[in-house]
Amino acid sequence: QVQLVESGGGLVQAGDSLRLSCAVSGGTFSRYDMGWFRQAPGKEREFVASISRSGGSTRYADFVKGRFTISRDNAKNTVYLRMNSLKPEDTALYCCAGRTIYANDYNYWGQGTQVTVSS
Repeated sequence: QVQLVESGGGLVQAGDSLRLSCAVSGGTFSRYDMGWFRQAPGKEREFVASISRSGGSTRYADFVKGRFTISRDNAKNTVYLRMNSLKPEDTALYCCAGRTIYANDYNYWGQGTQVTVSS
């Protein structure tokens, strides 16, 4: 069974940085496209960033471009989200997700890690 476990969230001040990690077990990590999503209270879940299986292709939501960086280490079965210049509106539960080849949507989801940014 594939499991995704996020870590690295916390309470920070505006302008601070955090690095989220998502460790994947129970599957072949290098075969999954990976993504980060977030959900703030009372809002829909939204896409943050994604990275291809090889790490050669990344995509970002407009609201994080230039501030967040997604990366992966296939040797460690881990995907990361480096978040710089955090804003109060970045406050949300951040979840990672994995998508197998040919899948239309993400197959696997973690429970999430909370990020709270104070002003």
